[in-house]
Amino acid sequence: MTGWILPVAVFALAYVLIVHDRLPRTMIALVGAGIVAAAGVVGAHDLFYSEHTGIDWNVIFLLLGMMIIVGVLRQTGVFEFLAIWAAKKARGKPYRLMVLLCVLTAGASAMLDNVTTVLLVAPVTILVCVRLGLRPVPFLIAEVLASNIGGTATLVGDPPNIIIASRGGLSYNDFLVHLAPLVVVLLAVFLLMARVLFRKDFVADPARVAEMMELNEREAIGDPKLLVRSLIVLTAVLAGFVLHPVLHIEPSVVALLGAGLLVLVSRLPTGAYMEDVEWETLLFFAGLFIMVGALVKVGVIDTIADALSAATDGEATRAVPLLLFGSAVLSAIIDNIPFVTTMSPVVAQLVAPDGPLAGETVLWWALALGADLGGNATAIGASANVVVLGIAKRNGHPISFWEFTKYGLVVAAATVLLSLPYLWLRYLI
Repeated sequence: MTGWILPVAVFALAYVLIVHDRLPRTMIALVGAGIVAAAGVVGAHDLFYSEHTGIDWNVIFLLLGMMIIVGVLRQTGVFEFLAIWAAKKARGKPYRLMVLLCVLTAGASAMLDNVTTVLLVAPVTILVCVRLGLRPVPFLIAEVLASNIGGTATLVGDPPNIIIASRGGLSYNDFLVHLAPLVVVLLAVFLLMARVLFRKDFVADPARVAEMMELNEREAIGDPKLLVRSLIVLTAVLAGFVLHPVLHIEPSVVALLGAGLLVLVSRLPTGAYMEDVEWETLLFFAGLFIMVGALVKVGVIDTIADALSAATDGEATRAVPLLLFGSAVLSAIIDNIPFVTTMSPVVAQLVAPDGPLAGETVLWWALALGADLGGNATAIGASANVVVLGIAKRNGHPISFWEFTKYGLVVAAATVLLSLPYLWLRYLI
């Protein structure tokens, strides 16, 4: 227990400072990581080579690869094309535009993954909002919430699902059959909630709307040849993500290969595409992984996981709500990737043939729903949240921790609460 004091104190202080939003979050995360490393809580091997306590390089390099691909795509004018197309389809009506963007985001997050999706959609959103005289922040928040909901539906949609599938021996189709029906309902509920949550921001500039409706989106494409090459590479990358269970090539490797190939065929100067790399976001993730890794190293997260396991008392009816709500709360506080990495072996032990809850696969769905949907509650609960906040800040539309959380917490609570009767009715009664 005495070994807990420093890593817990550092993480708690860093969390308070991030919430306070007065100091740069990247600086806070790196200083916190530096303290636990300098104090010897985690060593070089723990930091750089351990799957359980180190930096998750798969996440870092997946983001880096996709950021470079987005940087090349930006040079083609395709984001301007999509912005004009979306605005014209919505006829300039803000709520209709939000619904359209959220449905597209949720659908794309289910097919790809939520981090990749927000990297592609966020620049489009900022462009269309600026063109219509709308404040981009509510639209960005709504999109990332929709991406986390949509990503819950499939194995590749949210990084924690990949970890759960690996530990539980679950297939792509298992996620579709068991989670996709609920996700459709949750998305519909969220879109209705968005009408109320963001109602103050549904005011567009009529003159800008009229101007947008007269634009020809095809004229926005500045380099058609580069666009074709980029789309071919992007399609190959997305196919690599979907075929991960067959190819066994990590998404991070696929993203880096795609980025390298696209840089090669684009022949753009380095500065043109490297400008879109969110270095602050990548460093923030690295620092956060190290601080959470320190908590894993000293046994804090294992103790929490064991407590959840012991509290089930071998009863599925007790285990499911405890796992669902416990995962949601903890995933709101720490990134859901390290949490699921730590918790999935506990669930695997519970549902093993000789475990106290043998064969109760519903526990996997409770863990997935709690971690994925609970990640919506705070600005650092899911990787996609952190990425969108970085993009927003870089484009001059910063989103504070509390502005995100006041919406995310409501949506997370509603969707997690709705998940319980679904799990109860479908699997326990």
